[in-house]
Amino acid sequence: MTAAPQPPPSSQPSLSPESTEFPDVPGSADEVLAGLDPEQREVATALRGPVCVLAGAGTGKTRAITHRIAYGVRAGVLQPASVLAVTFTNRAAGEMRGRLRQLGAPGVQARTFHSAALRQLQYFWPRAVGGELPRLLERKVQLVAEAAARTRVRLDRNELRDVTGELEWAKVTQTAPEDYAAAIAKTGRDAPRDPAEITGIYRGYEQLKRDRGVIDFEDVLLLTVGVLQDRPDIAEQVHRQYQHFVVDEYQDVSPLQQRLLELWLGGRDSLCVVGDASQTIYSFTGATPDHLLDFRVRHPEATVVKLVRDYRSTPQVVHLANGVLAQATGRAAAARLELVAQREAGPEPAFTEYADEPAEAEGTARHIRRLIDAGVAPSSIAVLYRINAQSEVYEQALADRSVPYQLRGAERFFERPEVREAGVKLRGAAVGGKNDAMLDEAGRDGDLAAQVRAVLGWSPEPPAGSGTVRDRWESLAALVRLAEDFGRARPGATLRDLVGELAERAAAQHAPTVEGVTLASLHAAKGLEWDAVFLVGLTEGMLPITYAKTPEQVEEERRLLYVGITRARVHLSLSWALSRSPGGRASRGPSRFLTGLRPGSGRGGGAGVVSQGGVERGGAERSAAARRRRRGPVRCRVCGRTLTDAGEIKLMRCEDCPSDMDEGVYERLRDWRAAQARQLGQPAYCVFTDKTLIAIAEAVPANEQELSVISGVGKRKLDRYGADVLDLCAGREPSGEPAEEP
Repeated sequence: MTAAPQPPPSSQPSLSPESTEFPDVPGSADEVLAGLDPEQREVATALRGPVCVLAGAGTGKTRAITHRIAYGVRAGVLQPASVLAVTFTNRAAGEMRGRLRQLGAPGVQARTFHSAALRQLQYFWPRAVGGELPRLLERKVQLVAEAAARTRVRLDRNELRDVTGELEWAKVTQTAPEDYAAAIAKTGRDAPRDPAEITGIYRGYEQLKRDRGVIDFEDVLLLTVGVLQDRPDIAEQVHRQYQHFVVDEYQDVSPLQQRLLELWLGGRDSLCVVGDASQTIYSFTGATPDHLLDFRVRHPEATVVKLVRDYRSTPQVVHLANGVLAQATGRAAAARLELVAQREAGPEPAFTEYADEPAEAEGTARHIRRLIDAGVAPSSIAVLYRINAQSEVYEQALADRSVPYQLRGAERFFERPEVREAGVKLRGAAVGGKNDAMLDEAGRDGDLAAQVRAVLGWSPEPPAGSGTVRDRWESLAALVRLAEDFGRARPGATLRDLVGELAERAAAQHAPTVEGVTLASLHAAKGLEWDAVFLVGLTEGMLPITYAKTPEQVEEERRLLYVGITRARVHLSLSWALSRSPGGRASRGPSRFLTGLRPGSGRGGGAGVVSQGGVERGGAERSAAARRRRRGPVRCRVCGRTLTDAGEIKLMRCEDCPSDMDEGVYERLRDWRAAQARQLGQPAYCVFTDKTLIAIAEAVPANEQELSVISGVGKRKLDRYGADVLDLCAGREPSGEPAEEP
């Protein structure tokens, strides 16, 4: 990053209409407007005075504002170096720069708030303060931990991350340490620790930074504000440099960012803001839609343009999105936009009610498999949930159907620190080193889940509030549920058996990241879109989440569902489960946000699909993993010992027992698998894992019955690949193309 401000326009690189780098650059200002709808054109030509663009999801807001900037530049109204466009992510800023280059406006600055502020701070610091800018602290967690230790507050790793997030919130809302307690009381915010403790840590953290001459990410904004406030000469230089401002995602600005924007403007009104109050979902970070909602109050003369033509989603998806917001209350609801679909009609959104969570995951994976078989690319499909702890059952269900997937915004379930730590504890207890009296008492009645709770020290009572501590609790709760399901499927199973099961699941889910179905939380999905979206786990207590207690918090949960719905272009599925585990009491109901939107209101008697066509009832399908668990203990086919290690179970023998693998069969299987993977466009492991191929080459099954008992060969793969595998084992050429998936 260079320290100096932008050079004058005369020295800026330019591209002529005949540029070979961007051959589609418009030849004139009027050509920039070609292809815009009437409202987008109104935005593009509104170059004077304050402009407020209220842009609904999928309405082409980035297109409108980049064409506005480019039109102003090509018409000679805006000098490229005098324009500063700010947004919230590096990805969005990069996309904006790319579009501006293609439109013939390459000299415009498009940056995040922090990037623009840091650039100015680096340049002006020697003049405003003297010396070099203090070193930027990349990670503040270590310093927060030291501040906590100095104030004699003990924080575990998860509490430390939550307290760090709390300090970030305080700084972006311009809350000083001495005002913190009053601020959270006023906002109704749940503090991760006692407010007095956080106040002490906050003071200690700021003192440590001063002692060590470092600044953090939030300080970049605070210090830039301070310099512009205290040095009118520097503010004047910035005002001469930047005369026109564009702010994207304006509903997400924090009070600190708004203050910086006001200082950049310096009382001028050449400002264009773009936002949608109905997509405000980050209030926990300090974002507020108030600045967007109050724009006309601060600028009574502002031009206001509404973009409501939705080019992303089908009329069916748009209708549902409008229906969700129609029930909203509160200030943001009064400014909601009624979207108007521009695409051709598509399928109706599917509302699916399942008996339990494993059935919901299996049903979702089954529907995804059908879409892929129908030609929808895996990368155009997403499964969205409220919290990251929900991902594990979907990771497993997709792996069981050989559907490649990738997680966005979180580690894979078995890679999360708390899950890895829990695995270490469970392995230690399983080998007998920790079978103390407490563990013996917990497992007296063969209650495997009770043993797991005892080993992990997990309480069924969730911690107060949200944040990392709550995420950790949810992850461990998912492990406890796995133990309950495993114990129910295999009565008499031990901790050692469970550890083997967890290892097998982890092995299946730790395959290399590939281009596949996206698994993401609703928060992580903001700004993205897919052809097919599955919104899962839509039960009361999950959406809205249990700790959303105030009317404002509940309404933000509603907006979160709206954001999820508007990620879908064509296919949309919404689902919920009546109970957590198979055979459990059906005590749950669908989210209140779906009331009046889904056909029918009865809960039904089992897994069923509620659609425009009525209700299709049927028992919940068990996942392939569940079917495998019901087979009972797996014994070594050489020595007869019960196997617990996941790798040994795959091989159906102890690692130390001699292998009688047929090398010829193994090589034929490997070559065949590679060809299948190429044909499917998937990684080889999605056909069969290496361990499964070894097990087949060792057993050399002669018929389907012998092949079906090999771990990793479920019914679906038996139907799809069984004939080929048996041909290869018999030394024959495979009989033909793989069978269609069910």
